Order: sequence, then C-alpha cells, then structure tokens
Amino acid sequence: MEQVDPEVVLALGHTCSCSSVCSGAGCFSEMVEAAMKTAEPLRPTGVLQQNRVFLDFFWDLAKPDQEVRLKAVEDLVEHLKTGKNKDELEYTFKRLVDGLGHTRETARPGFSLALGQVLVAFEEIPLQSILDRVKQKHSLQAVKKKLAKNAMFGNLFGVLALHQSGRLFKEPQVVLACVQLLQSLSPHKQHLKDLPTKTIMDILTEIPEEVFEEVLLSALKSDLASAFNTPEQLQLLLVALQRFPQSLKPKKLKKLLGSATIINADNVPRLIEVLKMAAHSVKKELILPAVALDLLKLSLKEDSFQLFWNKAVTEGMFKEPSGPTHYLSFRLLGSALPLLSLSQLKEVLSGEVMMHYGEHVVSAQKPDRFKLAPEMEKYVSDFLRDCQDSDKQLAVVVAFSSLTNNGYPVVPSVWKVVQHLQPAALQSYVAWLRSMFLQPQMTKLLDFSTRKQKDKQQVQPEMETPVSRLRKWLVARLCSIIDNHQVKKEEALIMDVARFVFFHAFFSTKKVSQDIKETQETLSVSLDDKTRGALVNSFFGLLTSLHRVPLCEGGNAASQKRVLGVTADGAMWIDHLAQYAHVLLNHPKHVQTSQPFTPEQRQAWDGMMESVTNLKKKAKKGATAESNAFQQLFLLLGMHLFKAPEELQDTMKDLQTCVDKAQEKKAKKRKKKQAAEQEEEPEWVEVMVDILLSLLSQPSRHIRLVCRTVFSSICPHLNLAALNAILDVLNPDKNSEENSAVVVTDDGNQTKKRKLEDDEEEEEETEDEESDGSDDDSEEEESDDAEMLEDEQEEQMGEEVVDQNFRLELMKVLQQQNALATEEDASSDEDLDDEAMMKLDQSLSALFLEQKKRIQAKKDEKAKLQKEKSLVLDFKIKVLDLLEVFVTRQASNPLVVSLVEPLLNVIDREMNSSSDQQSQDFLRRAADIFRGGKKGGGTASIAHKRILSENILLCKYCSFEHHAFLFGDPPVLTVTVYRPPTPPSCFIEEFSELLSSLHIRNQLCRSKSYCRTAGDRQGELHDLLEKLMTKCQKLSDSSLSLYYFSACLYLVKLLRGALPVEAKEAQKPTGHNLPFMGQVDVERVTGVFREALVSFLSRRKSPLTSQMFTDLFNRFPVLCVNLLDTAVQHITSGIRDHQQGQACVLVLRGMQASEVRQLLSGAKWTALCQKVSEQLLGILAQADQIENKLVKEKMVKVLELCQFLIKTVHLQKLSVDLDSLQTTLQSLTSTASLKSTGKLEDTYWAVMKLFGVMKPKVEKTKPDKEPEQKQALKKKKGFLPETKKRINRNKPALEPASDTAAPANKPGAEKGQAKKKHDKKSKQKRPAKGAGASESSPAKKSKTQSDSNPAKKKKRKKKPKQMKEGGQV
Repeated sequence: MEQVDPEVVLALGHTCSCSSVCSGAGCFSEMVEAAMKTAEPLRPTGVLQQNRVFLDFFWDLAKPDQEVRLKAVEDLVEHLKTGKNKDELEYTFKRLVDGLGHTRETARPGFSLALGQVLVAFEEIPLQSILDRVKQKHSLQAVKKKLAKNAMFGNLFGVLALHQSGRLFKEPQVVLACVQLLQSLSPHKQHLKDLPTKTIMDILTEIPEEVFEEVLLSALKSDLASAFNTPEQLQLLLVALQRFPQSLKPKKLKKLLGSATIINADNVPRLIEVLKMAAHSVKKELILPAVALDLLKLSLKEDSFQLFWNKAVTEGMFKEPSGPTHYLSFRLLGSALPLLSLSQLKEVLSGEVMMHYGEHVVSAQKPDRFKLAPEMEKYVSDFLRDCQDSDKQLAVVVAFSSLTNNGYPVVPSVWKVVQHLQPAALQSYVAWLRSMFLQPQMTKLLDFSTRKQKDKQQVQPEMETPVSRLRKWLVARLCSIIDNHQVKKEEALIMDVARFVFFHAFFSTKKVSQDIKETQETLSVSLDDKTRGALVNSFFGLLTSLHRVPLCEGGNAASQKRVLGVTADGAMWIDHLAQYAHVLLNHPKHVQTSQPFTPEQRQAWDGMMESVTNLKKKAKKGATAESNAFQQLFLLLGMHLFKAPEELQDTMKDLQTCVDKAQEKKAKKRKKKQAAEQEEEPEWVEVMVDILLSLLSQPSRHIRLVCRTVFSSICPHLNLAALNAILDVLNPDKNSEENSAVVVTDDGNQTKKRKLEDDEEEEEETEDEESDGSDDDSEEEESDDAEMLEDEQEEQMGEEVVDQNFRLELMKVLQQQNALATEEDASSDEDLDDEAMMKLDQSLSALFLEQKKRIQAKKDEKAKLQKEKSLVLDFKIKVLDLLEVFVTRQASNPLVVSLVEPLLNVIDREMNSSSDQQSQDFLRRAADIFRGGKKGGGTASIAHKRILSENILLCKYCSFEHHAFLFGDPPVLTVTVYRPPTPPSCFIEEFSELLSSLHIRNQLCRSKSYCRTAGDRQGELHDLLEKLMTKCQKLSDSSLSLYYFSACLYLVKLLRGALPVEAKEAQKPTGHNLPFMGQVDVERVTGVFREALVSFLSRRKSPLTSQMFTDLFNRFPVLCVNLLDTAVQHITSGIRDHQQGQACVLVLRGMQASEVRQLLSGAKWTALCQKVSEQLLGILAQADQIENKLVKEKMVKVLELCQFLIKTVHLQKLSVDLDSLQTTLQSLTSTASLKSTGKLEDTYWAVMKLFGVMKPKVEKTKPDKEPEQKQALKKKKGFLPETKKRINRNKPALEPASDTAAPANKPGAEKGQAKKKHDKKSKQKRPAKGAGASESSPAKKSKTQSDSNPAKKKKRKKKPKQMKEGGQV
C-alpha cells in the first residue's frame, strides 16, 4: 500500500470542510481512499502544499467571533502583500467568493469584508473579473432550490464587497452590472427584505453625478417611475434627489412621475399609502422609517411643509385606529423639532397631532399598553440639549406644558428635560408658569377630554375645576425645578420661586405695596382650599429641597468646601424665607394671612426671631454646631407656625426656655454657681427631648433631619431622665396613650398622627391628582376591582364565621311574618300574600343592611388598629435614630449602659411578634444599633495580608450599596459605593447622609470607644450581668441568645475598663498586664460564665453556642483560664456526643491562645496538659464503634485536640505521659471507619505520625480480566456475535473449541441462568441444539430468537414478562 503525504491529507481536509457543498467525515475519508489508491507519484498542488497558517485564515473568517474575523482579514491581507504569490492570490479569490454564500450567517460578512479589503490592497485586479466570479458561482439559475437562499446572499455580499473596495465609481460598467444584479434580487424579499434597495442607495452615495446620469439613470428609470408603489422605491427616489439634484430636475421628474414635484396635492393620497406601508413595516422595530423623515426634509426644501403636515400626516395618518400610523406621526413630530423654524414649531405643537399624542399618553397609562412617552421625552431632551436658541427651547417646553387633559398637563410635573434649558429660556419658562398660575388662560391651552371622561361628566360633573387642577401642577412644576440639581439656576430664581410659593400658600393681597413684589401680581381666580393645601405641602417640600441644595455656581463661597442648604453669603435659605415672612407680617395693611395670628402666636413668632438673632450674634464670636442646629430648629418651627399655629405655640415657648436655660447653665458652670430653685424643675435637656419627640411624629423628612442635627448637639448634656424619656417610647408598657406621641382619632374612619391630619390628606390628594390627570378611567376600574374584592372577602367571612346574633334576629323576622316553616305547615310560602311578601322583603333588606354595616364597622376597626400599629412602629423607628446618634456621639458616656437592657427587650419582643416588613425593619434597626451587624450588601474589598484593615459598619440605604474599611497608620477610611445605572430619586439625599455620618459612625457592643471607668456602678453592672446571663440560658432561639451574650461581654468590658498606661504604650499587652481585670469581680463573673458553660455542655437543647465561649476566651484570657477546667471535665462527662465534641473545641481554642499559655506557664500548664491527656484517654477508650455521623464528628474534634496536645508536649518537652494515649490510639487502627478515606482517617494518621507510626501503604492489585479483554477484542462494537446471527443460529458449532468456547458456551450459560427465573415458559418451548427448527412456525421462531438476544433486548422484554407473571398469580 502506498504511503500518503500527511500534508496533502491535511490540505484536502481543509479544502473539503470549508466548502459550502461538501462537508463531513465521509467526504474526507473518500478523498483519503482516492489518494491511497493512486499508484502514481503525487503531483505538486501549488497552494495546497503551503503551510497551515495560510489556510487557517479562511477558517477564522467563518468563526462567529467578530474580533477573530477582523483579525483574520487583517492577517490575510498582510500575508498576501508580503508573499506576492499569484497562486495564493488566485486561491484567495476562489475561497472568498465561495464563502460569500456560506451557510453560517456570521461567516458571510467576514468573507465579504475580506474580499473588499483584498481588492483595496490589489488595485490591479479588475472588479469585473470578481463580479463574473460571483455571478458564475452563485447563479440563481444553476443552483439547486435548497441552496437558492445562500446564492442570493452570495450575490448580495459580493456586490457589497465591490462597494467596500472604494473603486466602484472608477468602473461605470461594473456599477451598472451591480445595480442590475441587485434589481434582480429585489423580488426575493422573503429572505433579503429591503437589503438590495438599501445597497443601491449606498452605491448612489459614492458615485459621481456624471456616472449616474450616463449609466444608472436609464437602468433605474423603472424603479424611479414606480416610486409611489413601495417605501423602498420612494426612498430610492428621495436619495437620488438629494444626491443628484441636477440630473433629476423638475422636467425630468415630470417625465418620470407625471409631476414636477413629489409633494403636491395630487400625490398626497399616494404618499399616505406609502407612509402607512412604511409604518406597518417597522411595527416590531419601533423606529421611525427613514422614508418619512426624508419626505419631511423634502417638504421643507420644496416649501410644501404645511401641505405635507396637514394633509399627509394630520389627516392621512389618523384615519386609522390607534396603532403604527399614529406612532409614526408622533415619532415624526419628535424628529421634526430640530428641523423646524420657530413659527413652524408653534404651528405643529398646537395642532391635531399634539392632541392625539395627549390622548395616547392618557390612555396608555393602563397596564400592558404601549407607551410612547419615553421616546418623546428622549426626542425633546435631545432637541433641548443641542439647540442653542432660547426662543425655540421656550416654545417647545411651553407647548408640551400647555397640552392638558381637563386642565391637568399630560407631561409629568417632574420633567427632567428642563435641565437642558438655557438660563434665559429657564427664566422665561418660570415666568410663564407664574403667569399661568396667577391668571390661568384656559383658551391658550391645548385641552382635551377622552370619550369616557366626556360621558362621565355628563352623568356627574367633576368636583374639581380645571383651573384648580392646572394650578396644582404648576406649583409642583415650579418646586421640581428647584429640587432638580441638574438645572442651571441662579440664587435669585430660587428665592423668587420660594417667595412666590410661600406667599400664595399663607398670604393674600389686600393692597399693592412697592416693597412687596408679590402684591403687584393679582389673581384672576381666587384660590380654593384644596389648591391652598397643595401650596402648603409644596412649600414644605420645597423647604426640604432647600435644606440640601448645593451652592450655586459663581457664589462667593464657591471656592470653599461643599456646603448644603446655604446661600452664597453663608446664610441659610430658611433664614431668608423667615426674614421675608417677618416683612409680610409687618405689613398688615397690604397683606393678610390665611390663618391670622393671635397676639400670643405673634408673640411666639417675635420671640423666635429674637432668639435666632441672639444665636447669630453668639455664632459670630465662635461658630458652633450647636448654635447652628438651634437656629435651624427655631426657623423650622417658625415656618410650621403658619400651618398649625395653635399646636406649635406652646412648643415655641418651651424651646425658647430650653435655649435660654442651656446658655445660662453654661455661664453658671464657668462661675461655679448653682440655683437652688431650679432643682425642682425639669432640666432643659429633658424638655428639649420631649420637643424633639413631638416633632418626630410629623411625616416630614426635613423635620427628621433637623431633629437628628439638634439631638447630636445636645447629646453631651443628656441626663438619665432625658434618656429614659426616649426609651419609654420603645417600651409599650410605659408608653401609654396620655404621653404618647401618636394618637388615634375617629374622623372619617381614618387613623392619623397628631399634628399631621391635614398633611397626610393633602399629600395623598396631590399624589392622586397626577394619577387622576393621567388616567381617570384606570382608577375607576381599580376601584371597581377593589369593591369586588371586598365583596368576595365579605362573602368568605360570612361563610367562615356564622354570627349567632344575626341568625337569631333573622329567625325573629321570619317568625313575625309567619314565613318560617314548621312541622305542621311545611310550605309557608303558600300562606303569604303579596303584601306580606313585600313586608318580609323590607324587613330582610333592613336586617341585611344593618348586618353589612356591622361587618364594615369591624373592618374599619381592624384597619384602624393596623394603621395605629403602623404609625407607632414608624415613630419608634424615628426614635431609634436618636439612640443611634447618642451611641455614635457619646459612646464613652456612662449612660450608654442604660441602653443595653431596653434594646435587648426590644429585640426580644420584636423577634416574637409579627413578621411584616415594617416590624422587620424596626427589628433590624434596633439590632444594628446594639451589635453593629450591618453589612455592605453586594460590595466587598480585598486587602493584602500585610495591610491591617478593619471593616466599618455603616447604615443601610435603599438607593445604593456600600462597604467601608479602615487601614494604615494614621488610619485611612475607604468606602466602596455601587450605584445602579438608574438610581432612585433619593440617591443624592441618602448619599449626603452617608458622607455626613462617615466620620462619626459607631455601634454599642462593638465600639472601640466606651466608658472606661465604671465608677460607683460595679454592683449594678454585676447584677445586670447575672440577670442577662440567666435569661440568656432560658431562651429558645440561638440568634436571640447571641445578643444577650454579647451584652454580657460588653458589661465585662465596661467593668474591666482601660488597661494600665504601660500596656497602652506597648504594642501588645505584656505578661504582667494580662491578669488585669479592673473592677471585675473575677470569682463572681467566673461563676456566672461557668454556670452558662455547664448548661451548654449538659443540656440537650441549649441556646448557647461554642462560638460565644470562643469569643469570651479570646477577649478575656483570665476568664478562659478559670473556665478551662470545666471544659476539660466535660470532654468525657458531656451529655451527648455533640457536647463532648464541643468541649474538645473549647479546650483546643483556649490552649491555642498565646495569652492563656502565658498565664498558665510552668507547672500549671503541665498539669493542664496531663489532665487533658487523661480525658482524651478516657474518651478514646470508649470509641469502639465509629459508625454514627455524630460520633465521627466528635472523633475528628478529639483527634484534633490530641494532635495539638502531642505537638505541644514534644515541642516544649513537658513531662506528660503519652504512652497510654499512644497505645489506645494504635488500638483504633482496626476500626472500619478509619480504613475509609476522609477527614477522620487523615486526622488520625496525622496524630499517629507524631508518634512515628506511618500510614501503611495499600498495594493495589489489578483483577485478572485477560479472558474478558480477549473476548472484547474479538467482538466488534455494534455487531452481533457469529452464533447469534440468524443464518448461523441453528447450525452446529463446527469451529474449534478455542475459538467458540468463550462466545458460545459461557455467555449463553450465564444468560440462560439469568432468564430462568423470569421466562420459564419460553424456555420450555425453546428447541434443544437446533432440533426441530424446521417444524417451528415463523412466529415461534422469532420469539425463540428474541429470547436468545443479548442483555439489551432482554431488558426491553422484562417489563411485559413481569406483568404476565403477575397476571398468572
């Protein structure tokens, strides 16, 4: 046999597998066989004998990875340039042309791009030759029907390759041939869609006008003449008009189309049909067809925009129901904004298209409906960002704001597109908003109503006027501009808006004043109560925005650090508003308040302003955070005085008294004087805490932030009574209704907070207004669904629980009307006449109506209680903020100890209460304050082992995730923050809170700053320690027990106090300072923890865990030394295997601690090791059977302790007897569990290795499988043995015994035994050694053959045989 050159075989394989027709292993094997049969020497095959690198280029062109294809194109061109081999170039063209019609979709662009780049590199290659290759290879007439699709794409990508070469315009005849080829492909839209036409358009953009007029115009004449037939042909005409205006002059167009222009009155109907076809063609893509935008541009060029917009778009597109044609018009409107002039913008944005767009926005609010509003917002945002004309910007934003549904604009009040407005346009837009609020000109608005809304108004007129709805939106729009920090605005604009909202929220004009600009603007329609309520809510929301607004650009303080809530002169925004309010109150002849102040209330206001002035004067001498906080609180209460003067009047007086006493107390401390008469009165800080608690009950984030700031400033002055006032709020037993900050009032079946009734109602109304203005119908459907759900719940309630009183009353009604059937008269219906039936119906309806009212009353009561619980929990969460600030600011204050037990009670109570989300949040907040258990969510940081780092636990926020840690000396704080791509609106506010709390964050039990001296409270702390540890042992939940145990460790840390000065100066505590325990009663505390340890190791269900005691041993080595004896005893006396294993773990952790070894040096350490050795010897002697899983786990821990003990004894050369331990361990070698691989075996032999005993090596013996291997070699996979074949089955075995023994006798015997139990009947019918084979019928013969089949067929027959046997039984 001739030997085959491996390079030839490899080349043949590459050639075959790349072909689009032939592929697979069969073709490759045929070529190899053909090569092997050739007797003559192989002829040189040119390029096929080249290296593999060149051939791999073509393999890479077909790969799906785009980067690989691009790299292959680049390398191929470089290789051809370097080699300059004609054979390689010829082979390249052949392979690339063949690959244009590749079956892989990703391969075709790769071959097309490669062909185009090769043509660019070798300009001497004529394009006509390549085009001829493409036509010949991918001829649609010669190709098979199955491969017609590939041939179409081959022609298309071939033309694209010629186009990419950049030389197409140099050969006009090639251009003509390419266009004609693409025209022949255009009918095949099923596969190619509009790609041929788009390719022709691309070719038109590259060729000069001379080539178009001389060569292509005649070829494209039929396509251009039928431009109004399809969108693609019209698009081709529009591209030709844009590219070659001189060749397609009006005279030429008139010959082609019959008219000199495309957009005229005669062509409008045909244009409408083309636009409809284009709209439906991009229904799934959700884009604007290019032909529509080109028509718009042509209409502007031909000065026929008004005709096109009014006739083709407005009248033509909206004749069909809402769908693709409407969406095309809306997208065309958004795309036309940058192209239109100012007059055209005003005309388009006030026409029918805008009306239809508004109706779409309102109707699309329902779920599962397509919403085009985000696309329109993107169009408007792009236009405002790129447009530098302020007039055009103003026209667009005013037009969209004027599109209203019954007075309420369809665009949201928080519309972010205003951030792109120029300063002049923003100023004019704010002026327009104010003028529309003062004098609503409803006729200038583009107002509409849906059909359902019109029908509803005829039945029942609306309770709210369109003017009121419009004003609510305008106020929200003004406030959102201030709240958006991306809007470029000046301080004067911010102050004008704030003064405008404040004036109309609380004041009205009596007479024009030159000093007050707001009095010079009159209201054409007076404000109603709902509008004024919306103004009040908007104003206090605006105050919150001003509290965190950054400094405006160009301010005097711009070079300073980032400060929030102040103006350029350093004054707070709320201070400027308070001064403005003071001016208004001093002009009673010109303005009047909506709620006039009484003399006492006015006195409170004047006192507030005086106190603020005094605080400013003191702040100038030395600015402090405390004075700034008191100013904020005074000013905030002063602003709220306009809203609720009666409720805040007394609070203002108390606050003034507190501030005065605080200042006096400081002065008296300096002079060391003390007033005796003030001892009976409550401290000012207690009154201040009560004020803060009452303010926290209001649903204002601004008040909550200010209360935190004020409380942080008064934390150093906090006493036990003030702290107890805060803790009483968290205690439900002490928090009675009389002193509670939350009350329940029965007003309209609603539960409200004190001082917030109006706030909650008006906030809900303002939120509902936006949804009302956008979708009234959806709310009606939702209300109907809610009523149906309530009815179903009532029916279920009636079915589940039967009201006995209602049953008795029903029986009475029936008996009174003689309608109740008795035994004597079974048919009572016949005795009742019509009048009696009417009376019965009235009585029953009245009874059921009363029952329905009772059920509704129960539901209302339940909802009332649920609302009350929600309000209480919300208030308690706010109170936890104060405790968190106290723990953060005053971690070393002795009063912190008073927080331990109340916080534990809160955690205990909430863990056993309901599991709703609000309760879980409250529990999490309390637990985080106690133990600092918060984590950074999905963020993490990796530090090198040489860098000492410490995780910092910060507050959790909903808008981002974070992770903080300290490292280095001096310490550096690093925070990793992850913000999602589209963060919530509260991100800026929460991130500001994170930045403000980074340098002050701390926790209670894990705080490094704590009370260093227990003072005279040693006895109290010891008693509390015993109390908490006793309760810790009685709990049933380990997670709750962990909090109690941590509190006990914290109390021990407080009792120990600070280390001596020598230990502080040293890097590590020396052995001399290790026994230091401060004021800890070591014996008493040891007894407490010993009792807990005994409970843990002797109780079956103990809430304690080994990790708790490990933490104790690590933090307090002295207690560890005292408890080690108890742990050692329980190695053998533990109640269960688990407890014995845990005792081993505790002893191991204690002995591993270096501090413990220093405290137990010398004879004590040796005695401990000897005692541990004896205990280990005892427990190992009991280990006869190690089969149970728990026993195995225990033995692993025992062996680990043995390993540490033996190492320690050998290294330190202690006089500890280990011989008996070694003997006992060696006796365990025969145990079955130690012979199997696993952690137990590895640990055992690691211990034995310390004694010099090595693990024996197990010799692996291979089983004798030579006969089976020989048999496997003889059998061919997938073929029956010779004896099993039908033609040889009944023949006598004439082969030699050495050949037939294994396949015939042994397998047959084994299979016969296996089938003996399952197929006795078939075995009896089987003929012996072929006898009687000719007498058997074909059916019996086939059955006999199937019984003799291999095991695979036997399994397939097994299931029916079992069923048959079961049937016989």
